[in-house]
Amino acid sequence: MEFHNIKPIYNKDSKILILGSFPSVKSREEEFFYAHPQNRFWKVISTITNYPLPKTVKEKKEMLLNSHIAVFDVIESCDIVGSSDSSIKNVKANDLKVIIDNSKIKNIFLNGGTAFNLYKKYNKDIDISYKKLPSTSPANARYSLEMLLDEWMEIKKYI
Repeated sequence: MEFHNIKPIYNKDSKILILGSFPSVKSREEEFFYAHPQNRFWKVISTITNYPLPKTVKEKKEMLLNSHIAVFDVIESCDIVGSSDSSIKNVKANDLKVIIDNSKIKNIFLNGGTAFNLYKKYNKDIDISYKKLPSTSPANARYSLEMLLDEWMEIKKYI
C-alpha cells in the first residue's frame, strides 16, 4: 500500500482544480507534483499561463496560485506497481471537499483517463463541472507537447 504524501496546492482564490490519479514514484520521493523530468505538466501550465518555466517547488507553487490553479490527486492511498496507473488497486480516494469548500473552484480538469475514471467513481457527490484532458505523463507518448497544448489551452478561459 502506497500513501499520498503531498499536500494539495490551492488558496481561497483558486478557480480550477487539476487532478491527477496518484503521484509517480519520483513525485513521492520528491514530495511534489509532477516531479518526473519527462512529465510535461509544468511546460504545459507555464505556456498556458505565460509564466517562465518554473524550476523550483516555490516557483511552481507561485505560478499555480497566481494563476488561480489548484492541484491535487484523486487517490489518497492504493496498491500500485511503480508509477503504473494500470496497476492501481484498492483505492482510497482523497477528500476534495476541503479544497472546494475553501476556494472558488468552478471547474475540475482530470489529467488523464485514470484520473477521470476514478474521479467519476469516487466523487459522485461533487456538483462541479469536470472534464478529462490528455495525460501529461511521459507514458502518453502519442501526444506531442503541441497536441497537449491544443487540448489543455481550454483551462485558460477559466483562470
